[in-house]
Amino acid sequence: MCYDADSAPPAFTPATGTVAESVALTLTSGDGTEFAAFLARPERPTGPGVLVLPDNRGLSDFYRETAVRLAEQGHPALALDYFGRTAGAAPQERAPEFGELPNLLPHLLALTPDGLDADLIAAIGRLRATGAAEIVALGFCFGGRQAFRAAAPRFGLAGVVGYYGYPDVLNGAPGPTQLAPGLTAPVLAFWGGADEHIPPATVAAFDAALTAAGCPHEFMAFPQAPHNFFEQGAVEHSDAARTSWQRLLSFLAAPGLPRPA
Repeated sequence: MCYDADSAPPAFTPATGTVAESVALTLTSGDGTEFAAFLARPERPTGPGVLVLPDNRGLSDFYRETAVRLAEQGHPALALDYFGRTAGAAPQERAPEFGELPNLLPHLLALTPDGLDADLIAAIGRLRATGAAEIVALGFCFGGRQAFRAAAPRFGLAGVVGYYGYPDVLNGAPGPTQLAPGLTAPVLAFWGGADEHIPPATVAAFDAALTAAGCPHEFMAFPQAPHNFFEQGAVEHSDAARTSWQRLLSFLAAPGLPRPA
């Protein structure tokens, strides 16, 4: 599990513009499934749209606030929920116990690559409807894993960013490391050096796989940081959170990365 219900993203930079709209949405996937999303739109967009991919609890206030933070920096941002097929399209109506692992696990196990892809594509289409010519995916934990997967050409993204997204085989399903030969969009990844869930060898294997595939990428590891260091309450790791946020904003300003030699 990544963020608790009362977690919030840190705020490091003052707003550069006004948020024109922040609104809950219901989107329709390619298979007809309705799922929840949240859109924050700046009054004057100055950069690419951002698809925000939550951790394995789905859409929460942490990700709504993250979308607003991005809109304050000039980026239309849309956060989505993963559980429309099994838990409906109204996450705000779910009991607090929904996010506890025994209750959440059946919903997680019901997710499929095809269903996730369909939802991501529908959300990307909604972001494009805001006028965003380029879109970058930004994911955390489970969402970081999905962001790495979204570097495949079928999503048409300008780049992807993942915070501590597990890249290896998970529950028998191939991860971004195994899918690396088909990944092409630039990848920016942030890792906690003290993350007990993602060993350095796992990160190194993903790095090597992307290099072998010729996929441009940049990895930033913060030696003392844990798995969920990008969080307002993690004051002892605020330097790591601040540095990653600054690098994220510079990546959004210019998503391209040099291709490996």
